[in-house]
Amino acid sequence: MFELASYLNLKNGEKQEFHVQTRIEQYGNVNAVYVKGFSRHEFNAEFGVGIEFSIENVDSYMADYRHSEYWCRPEFGKSLSDIPDETQGLVYKKSDGLFGVILPVVSKQYKCVLRGIPDNKIVARLFSWYEHLNYCDCLAFVCSEGESPYELLEECTKTALKLLENGCRTREERRYPEIFEYLGWCSWDAMAICVNEEDLLRKCREFNDKKIPAKWAILDDMWAEVHSFYGIEYKNKAEQSRLREESKLYSFKADPIRFPGGLKRCIEEMNKCGVQVGMWHPTTGYWMGIDPEGEIWRDYKDCIIRTADGRYIPSYEREKAYKFYSAFHDYLLKCGAAFVKIDNQSMTRRYYKNLAPVGEVARSFHNAIEASVGEHFDNAMINCMGMGSEDMWNRRVSPISRCSDDFLPEDSAWFTKHILQCSYNDLIQGQLYYCDWDMWWTDDGQAVKNSILRAISGGPIYVSDMLDRSNAEVIMPLVFSDGKILRCDKPAMPTADCITVNPVNSGEIFKLQNTANGSGILAVFNLDENGKSVKGSISPSDVYSLIGEKFAVYEYFSRKLTVLNYNDKLDVVLNNRSEFGLYIIVPLKSGFAPIGRIDKYIAPLSVKNVSGEKIELVEEGPYAYVKDEKLVIVE
Repeated sequence: MFELASYLNLKNGEKQEFHVQTRIEQYGNVNAVYVKGFSRHEFNAEFGVGIEFSIENVDSYMADYRHSEYWCRPEFGKSLSDIPDETQGLVYKKSDGLFGVILPVVSKQYKCVLRGIPDNKIVARLFSWYEHLNYCDCLAFVCSEGESPYELLEECTKTALKLLENGCRTREERRYPEIFEYLGWCSWDAMAICVNEEDLLRKCREFNDKKIPAKWAILDDMWAEVHSFYGIEYKNKAEQSRLREESKLYSFKADPIRFPGGLKRCIEEMNKCGVQVGMWHPTTGYWMGIDPEGEIWRDYKDCIIRTADGRYIPSYEREKAYKFYSAFHDYLLKCGAAFVKIDNQSMTRRYYKNLAPVGEVARSFHNAIEASVGEHFDNAMINCMGMGSEDMWNRRVSPISRCSDDFLPEDSAWFTKHILQCSYNDLIQGQLYYCDWDMWWTDDGQAVKNSILRAISGGPIYVSDMLDRSNAEVIMPLVFSDGKILRCDKPAMPTADCITVNPVNSGEIFKLQNTANGSGILAVFNLDENGKSVKGSISPSDVYSLIGEKFAVYEYFSRKLTVLNYNDKLDVVLNNRSEFGLYIIVPLKSGFAPIGRIDKYIAPLSVKNVSGEKIELVEEGPYAYVKDEKLVIVE
């Protein structure tokens, strides 16, 4: 594919082009690029090894890069020199129409990322965040070119995992927890740091009164015993943020003021309302770590280290980390918790730098966390704030990971950032995990658009409405009456013609695709930065892995039917950012196609069985089908 030039960067600032070599090994259509180097002097911990290369005839690209410590987002461009640093996945399109994929990996010691350099070139930057290495012998990245970007991403991921031999699995090899097949709720946007037993129970009763079938809830940030919070008024968001940043975990117990009966009583009362409970906590205990005056320090100080900035957090070493997390999770399980959400994961550089190489650190503490979660909660966990590739490539079994910054209610600019983050991050992270598109509000001005995103996401669906503000009309198109969500098959991803095109200035519609019960799901949005009209087309061929020759294309909101052959196109115009569409694409067989429940977004999943032209539904309700290319609606 390209010529490689490699070099070493030493701790003393010297650059060496000798004692280093690269090699390419081919596995089917995938090329694996290795690097091997040695010096008498220690490597630079931030940039130890460089591999420079260029790619001919690149027309456009999408670089999925780490824009913050915890999160990734897409960057679009044409010149390879403009690829941002910390790019963890690159998809490009060539002038001949072929796609290419480059996936940097994290080996036993080194992490690899991409960035653009002058003369339309790329450098693969390898580093360890450890100042005491003077050798490197590892896989740097895998790459491939072909017609389907989705197949390339799948093939590259499988090849990389096989070569890394670290136990990490593809998404399909991970078991999706049963609890996340149902609707949930999270306390964060509703209560922030003021979460308390009384309001939690009020929210559960609200769900019952409104017949909203929420089956689980996350007790999010600031439920725990943090002594610096006692007696403090939470006047504004700035004050809340400051208090969070200063929080130190005193014990594993709940705050005794806001949970006067203890965590166990609160969970038992929520269970009586039909709501199971999951508990949030960060990897570090709390944001400022562990309180050295507290019970945890007293009982588990042999598992805790002091960081460079003075906080106390769990050790990264597997045995010590496991002892800490197992004790924490044992307490939560005894209180009745059903799962955990673990935050603040991509903190390896900040807290563990120079204790050991990045690959060793990440693998060690993730193995400890997953061992405890597996033992206590049967792997039911949401990973969060963990999109660093050192985290993505080193979790072995946990199935779900967040794919965007936090939800911001009543913010139209945020919606664009959010949909771009989630959908393009899914291209990379979605090869390894089911992706969590975060909580949302049902009474937000963009509630319907947000609900469509969750419907097509293929991940968990949970709201964060404040007290008395949950809207059943917005929720019910997503779920059955028992709260089970109509969940698509895999993470939602942009259609191939959108992958390397920036939808905020392209003048084109933005399209998300997924599959469900043998049918295609296609959502279209106007993301134009100036709110102008956008146009484009949809086709059954937009949906990856959809099988068939002729299709019934049903638009959910207009109830309009169009019949298309596999490669036919239907023109779409969205006049402003408030317009959107949701298309159900069902294969026609002998002129017949079951659409399913027309009051559910992912209608095909409401169809339990089809025998000839007889449709059996999962749950009774209004439905539609196509016969002789005409739409029939049964109310």
